[in-house]
Amino acid sequence: MVFRPDELAADAAPIIAQDPTIGTEAGTEAGTDAGHAPLWRPLFRHQGTFPPESFVEGMLDLIKNPNNNSSWLFRADILHDAPVLDGAELRPVQFESGEDNVPPSSIPSFSDFQCSRYIVRRMIPRNTLRDKPLDQTCLVAHAILPPGGPGVAFLHEWTDAESRGSVSLSYDYFDESDRSVNRITRTGFHLLEVIHKHGQGKVEGYRKRVHHDVLIPQARVQNRYTTLKQKYARPLIQGWAEITDPVKHVFEDISIAAFLIELWVDMYGQQQTPFPGFVDIGCGNGLLVYILNQEGCTGWGFDARARKSWSAYSTRVELSTGVQDSLQRLVLLPPPVSKQGMAEVSGGEDFNAELVHDGCFPKGTFIISNHADELTPWTPILATISDCPFIMIPCCSHDLTGARFRAPPPKDKTKPDSSYASLVLWVAEIAKDCGWEPEQEMLRIPSTRNTALVGRKRRSDGLRHLDTEQVVEKYGGTYGYLETVVKLAKNGAQGGLQQMASNPAVDEHGRPTDE
Repeated sequence: MVFRPDELAADAAPIIAQDPTIGTEAGTEAGTDAGHAPLWRPLFRHQGTFPPESFVEGMLDLIKNPNNNSSWLFRADILHDAPVLDGAELRPVQFESGEDNVPPSSIPSFSDFQCSRYIVRRMIPRNTLRDKPLDQTCLVAHAILPPGGPGVAFLHEWTDAESRGSVSLSYDYFDESDRSVNRITRTGFHLLEVIHKHGQGKVEGYRKRVHHDVLIPQARVQNRYTTLKQKYARPLIQGWAEITDPVKHVFEDISIAAFLIELWVDMYGQQQTPFPGFVDIGCGNGLLVYILNQEGCTGWGFDARARKSWSAYSTRVELSTGVQDSLQRLVLLPPPVSKQGMAEVSGGEDFNAELVHDGCFPKGTFIISNHADELTPWTPILATISDCPFIMIPCCSHDLTGARFRAPPPKDKTKPDSSYASLVLWVAEIAKDCGWEPEQEMLRIPSTRNTALVGRKRRSDGLRHLDTEQVVEKYGGTYGYLETVVKLAKNGAQGGLQQMASNPAVDEHGRPTDE
């Protein structure tokens, strides 16, 4: 439904009034006379059927998540949140790291309204090189931007007898001439639209479907992401060697690196456990491996095909098994796949057995499976065989033979049954059958394939008699996988890379570039 609020006239009477005796100091207010409170000019009003509690709940969501109103913002850190006792005087507070955020000289009060909650949030910008964090005071039952000066207020009016009401927005302008500035008016329209959407959603039973920041707090990942972006983004984009979109891939891998580093801080940092290293199976262009190694998280990656980027991203790393290149061309032949008949299916002089990896890694090595496609369903199986934690971020759907297939839809009809959702549930079931308790996180990356499954906890039941070969058979077996490995291990596999590079419709994973 199109959002069409009533736009109020420029000379419309204010619908909220600031008390001139509280929160106003003579000569300190821009655009006000000494001793007179600012005028809050109403811009828009929209009818609604959501009650006051839904309005307050929606406003609190937006106070805590200003990124819902502006893509320039990452989040808000709540510095202060406390109830206000009747008659209590509100005093401005200065917080650490807020030297540039001067608190208001006093906190305003509004005629006929009683403040019940006092919140101070620090809005964190997405680009800290362009913008600085901004501390902002918010008062409930209505919220305002920097008080004691120009700001914005929301008012909810409700009639119990009719179960109807309205929500309106008012500005305290820097200057009265700002009323004619279209951009400021459009911003007000958008702000009211968002709170109306949230309020209606509450009363209509909206339930959030996607939950971010389940495993790691949002602030930690975003702060790490900002640091990595400032360090690597510009040179990586400028030096991009692939045919794919550098902006998407660079920011996506920086985001994944930020999440992994913070995950590893939780897994290894607090226990003072040495980082065991990582292996990125199906590492693609190798950028994620490069960033992690640059940040001191030592590991390596391999893929069936080399990439043009590897000459820039590959380094020498020291692992528990010795010193080696961080990026290597290898194909995976997991232990459950019988090597019997290798000689028969390999044939010819172009087969290179040295390119075949057995899928066994040193105990504890963290396995990364980022859009690894054919290797995605193998990830929890490999992790079980070598006793390794893992993360898998599924993308394209393949079975254990390496063939494309559509994962079966969930039996639970309340769960989404899209091809991607079905794939995620299918590989999660494999992980559970391998004795893992997979934890799900929706990553904040520029991709619709952003579900991560983390395996770092083992189930206490049934592990003693776990048979990975039975798990493999349960999920379709491996018939045909050996032939696929042999084809990739032949010298002609490099020709496939050249053919793919000549077709701009696919990326280095062989996927459409618009995925």
